[in-house]
Amino acid sequence: MKLCRFTQDNVTRIGKIIGGEVIDLSGIPGVTESMRHLLTHLPGLRLALQAATGPAYALADVRLEAPITDAQKFLAIGMNYQAHADEAAAAGIPQPTSQLWFNKQVSCIAGPFDAIDLPKASEKLDYEAELGFVIGTRCHDVPPEGALSVVAGYFVCNDVTARDWQFRSPTYTLGKSFDTHGPIGPWITTADEVPDPHALMLHLSVNGIERQRSSTGDMIYDIRQQIAYLSTVMTLEPGDLIATGTPSGVGIAANSFLRHGDIVRVEVDGLGAIENRVVAEAA
Repeated sequence: MKLCRFTQDNVTRIGKIIGGEVIDLSGIPGVTESMRHLLTHLPGLRLALQAATGPAYALADVRLEAPITDAQKFLAIGMNYQAHADEAAAAGIPQPTSQLWFNKQVSCIAGPFDAIDLPKASEKLDYEAELGFVIGTRCHDVPPEGALSVVAGYFVCNDVTARDWQFRSPTYTLGKSFDTHGPIGPWITTADEVPDPHALMLHLSVNGIERQRSSTGDMIYDIRQQIAYLSTVMTLEPGDLIATGTPSGVGIAANSFLRHGDIVRVEVDGLGAIENRVVAEAA
């Protein structure tokens, strides 16, 4: 299933995408406005969700929202594609010897077609196309061989980064967490519809010009390893968002940063696309 949050007639509901339509799921007992709540109870709701047939709305007539807005964690891994690690090394950033994790504060979450703010405080706004996944099962200390079983689904993510703020803190958190700098979506594709998350093509373009393209199979640490590593430290909860790293081609490598009016599109084959316009923050 492709599960989404959508707004129609100023009311936001949970739905599922079928072709060019969104099916309203709000009438199913146990379904609230919270995707995190739905994912927590997904095993028991799955049959009812799959059987739902309406009401239905054309996608063109609704606004797709961020599929999850009440996540407890938004974690992202740095330099997890070798070519990206190499371009970072060329810029003087050493390749980490272990998984490099940082927080994106959940207040940065934005919708798949929302504007991205160009902050007054930053002159180096950058893009990072990423495959994201969402946890579906509360878990701790998960072995790699069983790790994919705790994934509820996958989504498209842009790990927008204010580079000049990123390096002001060794945790990267400030540069990763400006409001609107976590656009995700356009929906969550449930894990049963993604046979191999490490065999997907990832693309990013700015104003129609391709900047990034890679297979998710090029990750240094795959999703199983990521979950095992994180869950050694912390309990992962349903609704937690995890971004799996970006390939080469980021703006900082070419000293080319986003500007007001730029259109950034990120697509993962089979999972859909998000597209966000950069808008300068008012003076």
